[in-house]
Amino acid sequence: MGNPKYQRDGSSKTSGPGFGLTVHPDQLALPHRWKSPRLIFVNSMSDLFHPEVPDEFIEDVFQVMADTPQHTYQVLTKRAQRLSKIAPRLSWTKNIWMGVSIESARYNFRANHLRKVPASVRFISAEPLLGRLTNLDLTGIDWLIAGGESGPGARPMHPTWAKELRDRCKREGVAFFFKQWGAWVPNLELGAVPIAIDGAILDSMPKIMAPGAPVKMRRVGKGAAGRTIDGRTWNEMPNTRN
Repeated sequence: MGNPKYQRDGSSKTSGPGFGLTVHPDQLALPHRWKSPRLIFVNSMSDLFHPEVPDEFIEDVFQVMADTPQHTYQVLTKRAQRLSKIAPRLSWTKNIWMGVSIESARYNFRANHLRKVPASVRFISAEPLLGRLTNLDLTGIDWLIAGGESGPGARPMHPTWAKELRDRCKREGVAFFFKQWGAWVPNLELGAVPIAIDGAILDSMPKIMAPGAPVKMRRVGKGAAGRTIDGRTWNEMPNTRN
């Protein structure tokens, strides 16, 4: 399977940051009308576990997902603590995949909350990946998606960050999906600049190279950067646990 295709009209809809959060209960009936199976990314423009989303609405969304087993739902949140707190009240059917965003080591704790959730697939979205996740515990995690940042002001993703995650996933039996390099890609052509292991853009390459040394990267844009690591794509998908 290639890039996961996310259906934006999911089982729930909220207006996200910049609009003032608003829930749209009228959208809850949509999945019942879709007879052909769909892969649905819930709340692509917001966060279902945002503190302003009522508990009752979250429960209704999960009930709709449970009542439409022909679809597979991917739910992603940054509010991992609220997720783990409300999880016992939700309907966790096999077609619901639950994930948390972990962009840097500062947010590794979100995986601890995710492990408490009885989802058939638990996944981590390390996108945009903004630093090394060397101490991330992958116990109980089924899938890891990694990718660099794109758009105006995008920061480079040092190749080591993604390769470390790929190698750990291989060792620990976690499915690995590399979504994109983002705006920056490893490159030795004219215009490439040194990127330190912490992601900083340097003025020049150091004279003495050591483990974790800078690499040359160039901003080429999301389309040109592609999504291969060491000459191949990584499209692994998880197995459900029940």
